[in-house]
This record gives sequence, structure tokens and C-alpha cells, in this order.
Amino acid sequence: MKKKIVILPGDGIGKEVTTEGKKVLEKIAELFDHQFVFDTASIGHDAIEATGQPLPEETLTKLKNCDAILFGAVGHPKYDNDPTLKVRPEQGLLKMRKELGLYANLRPIKLFDELLEASSIKPEILKGSDILFFRELTGDVYFGDKGRKDEGKTAYDLMIYQKYEVERIAHKAFQAARTRKKKVTSVDKANVLESSRLWREVVNEVSKQYPDVTLEHQFVDAAAMKLIQSPRSFDVVVTGNLFGDILTDEASQIAGSMGMLASASVGDQVGLYEPIHGSAHDITGKGIANPLASILSAALLLDISFGLKEESEAVIRAVEQTLKAGYRTTDIADSKTRKENILNTTQMGTNVIGQIEKVVNKQMVKQ
Repeated sequence: MKKKIVILPGDGIGKEVTTEGKKVLEKIAELFDHQFVFDTASIGHDAIEATGQPLPEETLTKLKNCDAILFGAVGHPKYDNDPTLKVRPEQGLLKMRKELGLYANLRPIKLFDELLEASSIKPEILKGSDILFFRELTGDVYFGDKGRKDEGKTAYDLMIYQKYEVERIAHKAFQAARTRKKKVTSVDKANVLESSRLWREVVNEVSKQYPDVTLEHQFVDAAAMKLIQSPRSFDVVVTGNLFGDILTDEASQIAGSMGMLASASVGDQVGLYEPIHGSAHDITGKGIANPLASILSAALLLDISFGLKEESEAVIRAVEQTLKAGYRTTDIADSKTRKENILNTTQMGTNVIGQIEKVVNKQMVKQ
């Protein structure tokens, strides 16, 4: 198989973790006789510094002419500390989603047993949790009209959804549920918000096409509580952009660290794969960033964009074996972790690659 992959490192630790994700893809190509052609492009703060734009046209052209994208993160303290700046790194991310039609964000929340103790939630509550979030990406308050009035003393952000936007994300959620436990939880705030009432109406309509899938509705505040109280009660969750942003970050605690969570942003063409942890400038350059979320994002890329399930599973098993061997980065280490088993970013990536070779060799022997 020959495919073109654009690496989009972005800002902060994005550069560090995508380096390890790319190495994993290169190893998979070598072991399974694929040809992955890589290109690199800029986005976010680095792009603003170089071109004045958070998403340069050159980058967008590359993204529209590739088969998949492995993305790092965008963000910089400069913009967090000065909200008056008009050009911001996050604008590049939002524009990219819109231009590429990436309307569905998939975030699998699956706990590795080896990390049960890394979460602040009791292991007996967590064990067996396996949730797949579908967060709508191109509507809601992030894209609605926004501004100031009354001499800047009043601010507004319009929460807006169109029927087709809800329909297409709902279909993806129901289709995924058919391959899992056949249950969809739709999260909204229909008791207060008109946009949520439309959301609920449309999801109900779509559900009629999937009579084999059970649908339940939950208000976002109740869902936030239940995620911590009873995470095993969820299977597939579908929700809007704002609620999904908040709930998936909350759900990261189920996995023990945001450094463990991969995500995919897909539409009808190219897919974008990224860790959910952000640019984390407080640890940038220290070599301690956890690359496993980027590596697991590479596994999603292989599966969803390329249909390479065996290759994807080899990466996931390699991560599992690395954790079973006791290796940790600082964010997922605990008091029981041996000092010599706490690895830096590059060492963790190297260990996973070694495990990939072992996993694939075992498969070949069995065949």
C-alpha cells in the first residue's frame, strides 16, 4: 500500500510526540511492506511567527492533497496571557476542521488495566470502561456569530446547529454502535437550550434507521456526573462541540492521563489524527512528554483512514506490552514504578517500536 501522510507538529510538545508517532508509522511500513510518503507542514504559533497566518495556504494545499494527517497540538502562552490578540493559533485548527470538512471527532476512552492505579477514580469503578465519544466539530458556539457590544461591556457567542450537522454525526455514532454494544447516549441540554431541542429531535429521527441500537438521552450535567460515577454504563456517546470538548477532557481521567488519549477527526475525505493533550508549554523541551497518545493516534490512522486493522492492532498491543513491562512516563508513573522504568519521550517511543517488532514476529510465526 502506498499512502501520503502529512505530519503537522504544531506547537509545544506537539513536535516531540509526533516525532515518535511518525517513527511508529515508519516501522509499520517496514514490517508490513507498505510505502508511506511523509511531508511536513506548519500550523499554529509557529506558522503565525513565520507567515502571519495560523493556517498558511501552503499548509492547507498539502492537507487537501494527502491521505491522512498526524497532528500534534497548537497553542502558546503568549495568546493565553493576551486575549486581545486577534490572530491566534487555535484559529488555524478551527479553519482546518472547516476547510477539510472534519465534522466528527472520535475519542476512544479505553483503560489499560496496567494504568488502573494511575487514575484518581477507584479501580473497581473504572475496570472494564470502554467509551467511544463522537463530538461534533464544525458547529456550536465555536463557529456561531460572536462579538462585543455596549462599548465592549457585553459579549455574546451564538450556539447554533443546522439539522444536517446533527444528522451526519448521529449516523456515524449509530454505525459505530452496531460494531460495539449497540447503545448510543446522546448528550444535550434540551431542558434549557433551543439548539439542544433540535439536536434531540434529529437524533431521535436518525435512531429510527437503527432499530437494533438502543438510544438514551442525558443532560450534559447528569452525563458529567455519571462519567465519574459509573463510566462502564456508557458505550457510544454523541454530543455537540462545546459539551464534547468538556466531557472528553473529563473522561481523560478515566484513562489516568491526557497523555494516553488519541483522537480522530474525520469527515468524508481525509482524516486527521491527534492526541488530545494540547501543546503543554510547561513541559516543552524537557523530554518528558508522553508520546503514547500520538502513537495510539497513529494506530487510529492506520485503522480508520487506511483500513489496516492488523497493523493498527499491532501498535495497540505493543503499547499494552510496554505498559505491562512496567515502563512509564512521568505523568502515568506512581509510587510503585521503579525509577529506572520511568522513561523520557524518545525512550518510550523506542520501547513501543521494539514491542511492535516482537508482536509482528509472533504473528508471522503463527501464520
